[in-house]
Amino acid sequence: MSRIVRTMTNIIFGFIVVFGFYVIAHGHLSPGGGFQGGAIVASAFALLLVTYGTEVIQQYIAKDLLSVIESTGLILFGSFGFLGISATYFYNIVANSGGLFGSPTVIGVNPGDLNTSGTIALMNIAVGLEVLAALGVIVLTMSAAAEIIQNKEKS
Repeated sequence: MSRIVRTMTNIIFGFIVVFGFYVIAHGHLSPGGGFQGGAIVASAFALLLVTYGTEVIQQYIAKDLLSVIESTGLILFGSFGFLGISATYFYNIVANSGGLFGSPTVIGVNPGDLNTSGTIALMNIAVGLEVLAALGVIVLTMSAAAEIIQNKEKS
């Protein structure tokens, strides 16, 4: 790609990733959540692949690392689901308990407090990790396969 495309990718990549994590973190208060934020972060990786090519990106982002992140997200999501099993599956055991994500919720419109969701925010983070890693692996695999096909056609 041209120098202009690489420069703009370098500038905008960080903003896309931060916005993706913002969507993950605020999914319980506003539209969005783990899946949408994970897809945004994965699209930033796709932008890097289009700009720099598969060989360069695979030097920095390993499929094994993405697989570990994906598995961690799945394990965390399942663990949060079983936390409140004494009452019911996916019971919001952390809500109104104090501490991180356990502040009591106000009656009416939430003024934007992030720590009132209980386990919902934690599940959004777990889903976000799983989705960004899974889509990252898919994009890397598709890019590598397309490159192999192009090399065969040239031969």
